[in-house]
Amino acid sequence: MRLIIQLFGKLIESASRDFYQSLENPQSAQQKVREEILKSLIKSDYGRYLRVKTIDDWHRIPIVEYHNIENWIQTQQEDNTYLLTSEKVAFYEKTSGSRGAAKFIPYTNSLRRSFNQMFCIWTHDLIKHGPKFTSGKLYFCISPQLGENKSSLKPSATSLQDDSEYLDGWLQWIMSQFLVSPSGLNKLSNAEEFKHQLAQSLLSSDNLEIISIWSPTFLKVILDYIQNNRKQLALELATKMSAKRRLMLLQPHLFPQVSTNKELSQINRDKIPWHLLWSELKLISCWDSANAADGADFLRSLFPKVLIQGKGLLATEAPMTIPLIPAKGCVPLLNEVFFEFLDESGFIYQLHELKQGNTYEIIISQKGGLYRYRIGDRVRFTHSYLNTPCLEFVGRQKEVSDLVGEKLHSQFVRDVLETLPLEEACFKTLVPVKYPKEHYILLVDTAKLNPKEIALQLEESLQKSHHYRRARLLEQLESARVIVSSQIPEIISLYKAKSGKKWGDLKHDILATQPIDKELLLELEEACLINN
Repeated sequence: MRLIIQLFGKLIESASRDFYQSLENPQSAQQKVREEILKSLIKSDYGRYLRVKTIDDWHRIPIVEYHNIENWIQTQQEDNTYLLTSEKVAFYEKTSGSRGAAKFIPYTNSLRRSFNQMFCIWTHDLIKHGPKFTSGKLYFCISPQLGENKSSLKPSATSLQDDSEYLDGWLQWIMSQFLVSPSGLNKLSNAEEFKHQLAQSLLSSDNLEIISIWSPTFLKVILDYIQNNRKQLALELATKMSAKRRLMLLQPHLFPQVSTNKELSQINRDKIPWHLLWSELKLISCWDSANAADGADFLRSLFPKVLIQGKGLLATEAPMTIPLIPAKGCVPLLNEVFFEFLDESGFIYQLHELKQGNTYEIIISQKGGLYRYRIGDRVRFTHSYLNTPCLEFVGRQKEVSDLVGEKLHSQFVRDVLETLPLEEACFKTLVPVKYPKEHYILLVDTAKLNPKEIALQLEESLQKSHHYRRARLLEQLESARVIVSSQIPEIISLYKAKSGKKWGDLKHDILATQPIDKELLLELEEACLINN
């Protein structure tokens, strides 16, 4: 298998070579891809409407968000016409809508090829510079169809069920030889059945080397399920697991724990030694920046010898950045997507004009019919690799919660939470609540201190915000509360998934900007009572 992996690396080497040449001259690469994208725009109804004829007319293209072009997309979808691009639309991908209403993104073959190129470049880098893979066995994130209403989708809409479906057919076939996943997993609509079958599949794979997911909390939920049902799973997999690995489930105290702290090791003596259970695991690819940093650090604590590599910036709308091991960061996919960057003053810059250390909002133009599109992500130019800026994801735009005029911003909330004694927590989010009276609740998966003690410290820190303090003094807001339960990440994920969003790639923000649903809050409070 090692030889096959190396041959596969040779097969995709040309994509990597072309990309590295682009990194040497980012200005030229960006100019070339903009001209390619512009040709498609000029031949479209949208381009004619904007009176765009040459590169000099680029300023005529408005900077847009989804709602600005939603009517164009809907009409194009319903009439099967070429409104936004001169290339035929292959399908419309429904976004997960983890932060808002779902959107339908048009996919052309050229856009899908951009995702394909990103995968080839990333994979080649791992084969050349990463761990020495021998089996190549991997798990690609798959989401169950919880609450998915297929009848609500338009005929041309679809929803890719796992990461591999972004790839061309030949790549899908090659990758299918290495995938670890039971057939039909993506068709399950019952959360418990999904977790059970996935747990069985992962446990049966003693030579699992790669796990590719989105949110680190998704993997934590599956690991928690295995921990809580380890005896039943060991019994069911009697013929599919070695005696030693089954013993790790049945009597985990017989095996050494990761922690060097003797007291902590004693507390965790009934915890499964995950690093031994999958001793061949070499890579976990997941979000690891901004709000996902705590979850990624938690996985690092469970698998200290495994490369926990942060995902590049990837959205349904476009692949934007790729993690490269030699770059020690993420570089933009500059030969497939044209980038512009908006600073806080409203000035727009191209990639080669960025200043190191500054933070910008990304504006993309891609090959599926989205031009000068505000994706909503903010990045920081951390350092350069070759001649190209490395971009670190720092958060989203418009992350503000405002119930009564308190105007809490996500960065302020992040700073507040870092002052609290929540070192053990890998999930924490502050949510606004409207009943019985407006206030905030901090949701945490674990904490050493009593929730009431944490709430006092939280309230004191939140009142450092002038607007929040004024709202409290005017009795517009009640004091903040804290709910602690290990079930919180799963409860929130399943609740969102039942409304049609993909479980596997849900984002859990440090600050929710919309008031929590009453039904969800009651379920969280009930879980807290059970835990206590």
